[in-house]
Amino acid sequence: MRHTPSAVIIAAILGTGVATPRAEDLPVIQVEGDIEQNPSEQTVDLDAATGVPADIGEWLRSLPGVSGNRIGGHAIEPIVRGQSQTQLNVILDGAYVHGGCPNRMDPPTSYSALETYDSLTLIKGSQTVVFGGGGSGGTLLLERHTPRFGEDENLRGQAGASYKGNSDTRNLFADVAAGSPLGFVRLIGDYSEADNYEDGDGNEVRSAYQQTSGNIILGLTPNADTRLELGLEAVRGEDMLFAGAGMDAPKSDADTIRLQFAQDDLGETVTGMRVDLYRSDVEHLMDNFSLRPAGMMRTEAPSDSTTTGGRVRFDILQGEDTYWTVGVDAQKRDRDAQAINANNDQTMFFLWPDVSIAQTGLFAEMDRPLDDATRLQAGLRYDRVSAEADKAATATDTGSVPNMLYNNTYGVIATDQTEHNVGAVLRIERQLASPSTTVYGTLSRSVCTADETERYLARMGWIGNPDIEPEKHHQAEIGLTWAARGWQFVGSIYHDQVSDYILRDLGANQPQCAPGAAATDTVYCNVDARLSGTELQLQRKWNTNWSTGAALSYVHATNTSDDRPIAQIPPLELVLTLDYTRSDWNAGTRLRIVDAQDRADLLSGLDERETPGFAVMDLYGGSRLGKQVELKLGIDNLFDRTYAEHVSRSDVFGNLVQVNEPGRSAWVKITGRF
Repeated sequence: MRHTPSAVIIAAILGTGVATPRAEDLPVIQVEGDIEQNPSEQTVDLDAATGVPADIGEWLRSLPGVSGNRIGGHAIEPIVRGQSQTQLNVILDGAYVHGGCPNRMDPPTSYSALETYDSLTLIKGSQTVVFGGGGSGGTLLLERHTPRFGEDENLRGQAGASYKGNSDTRNLFADVAAGSPLGFVRLIGDYSEADNYEDGDGNEVRSAYQQTSGNIILGLTPNADTRLELGLEAVRGEDMLFAGAGMDAPKSDADTIRLQFAQDDLGETVTGMRVDLYRSDVEHLMDNFSLRPAGMMRTEAPSDSTTTGGRVRFDILQGEDTYWTVGVDAQKRDRDAQAINANNDQTMFFLWPDVSIAQTGLFAEMDRPLDDATRLQAGLRYDRVSAEADKAATATDTGSVPNMLYNNTYGVIATDQTEHNVGAVLRIERQLASPSTTVYGTLSRSVCTADETERYLARMGWIGNPDIEPEKHHQAEIGLTWAARGWQFVGSIYHDQVSDYILRDLGANQPQCAPGAAATDTVYCNVDARLSGTELQLQRKWNTNWSTGAALSYVHATNTSDDRPIAQIPPLELVLTLDYTRSDWNAGTRLRIVDAQDRADLLSGLDERETPGFAVMDLYGGSRLGKQVELKLGIDNLFDRTYAEHVSRSDVFGNLVQVNEPGRSAWVKITGRF
């Protein structure tokens, strides 16, 4: 299938304290004459949308339908349409990077500095089968573009620095490529360091961190249709403090190797192919004593996560106008983690008892016109999943055996598991008459397999379920884009009926699933669930300089088996913007209004409370300083409000924590390009 990313992000949404593009760089809603528009797919040029966020997860919260789970100043967990973690496919320049922390101190986006990528594409919901199994909540693609040089050019790049008050965040970055028409070398580096920030009441929030990343890419580009690239990337995180956890992370490192090959214009039928091979190694250490006052029980939890995989895809033209994308992908995750009593160096629990999950998928997707105004997209994929835990029957130094925990809780032990999962998508898109309007409808099935924590976590009081079934999501979505006389509108509504939803709950609520669990144990059980929602965006360009925008998003999620809300679902949100742009400078304001969330699941141990609503205003602006230098600046949380997002986190000890967001924060960024 041809993937023509739709630039449907309303300009106002990008004009925030974390993303302040120039007027001429703002994505344009191209509706008229383009029947491939997709309101559920958004692509951003990150050169135009950079700011000073801690990581991609923080920046993503500026997009409609996306929220984030804050645990500290870094490593915000993205939530798309109420779904997160392995319900999202996150692909970092062709590679999967799975974190090393069972409590997700390091989601994949935490290893992706914003400045080191060129573009970001967010596909919300299940819209394609090409990018892997699962992805019921969506797919996030972070990409680096191939630099191609002419005969008279051999060097290009950019470098910059930024500073954010309150947290005293400092960032330096550089991206330089040198080459010829036959190939290139590209060097990318990023350094960020932050202290603790203060909330609106002046209370200090544990959030400091330091992270350095370096990337070298060697490329061959012998002609316009061929490229071969080898990428070596290292990310080093140190002294990361987390207010929303009972531990901090003295170390969080990732090394990734990528090999990519692409060939276009192969022939009249097979028009192109792409190969992605990768390996990522993550080493993570968390403890409760090296970066905070030590208690009686000094505990540390070293872990490692290795992901190897690849994808081969072919683009095929059938006839004159039917496009196929077919291929195979594979991914294997090996993860191991333990909890150690640092007082006597004894292993207490195998958090991940040497777990391996392998997934191999076959996919085919078609895109063809039905007539001059209508297109059909249809896709099918099959995934074989295998899972095993090699240390499930092994005792720790203190005598804890994972299989004993599983058996006492669920009445099962860990045996080798195999799944055969089938996903599909069917989409019809039609261009209507003037005023320019496109409508679409999508039906899909996606299957999300349980991750290592949901299957095998083996800690007293927090036990994975080796017999857990994969989630089956059946989604329906309809949407519309419209543009006329300075107005632009993008809207969609969706419904997701889920069988075997993997619910994290307390043992007291799941006597049938976990009959041996204590009332306060954290367990995983399958239930039926329903998620429905809407995303609406409207922009009005009043004249050459002035524009306004509004974006509304809402998701309603219910555990239908137990007739109660699902935890960690963001409430109704409305964003209003006002922008003024000229040829060489811009300024604007953003008002984010979040409703109270009274649909909390106070029984699950995940929602701390019914969260009150709040409103936060940001100011931002930017200016060109000559042809090659750009200055951006702004103030986040102008009125110094004290607030926390509803989505929160329970720490490794089961304590619920809602981390307050930063108070007033002024920031500035300067970038030079050559």
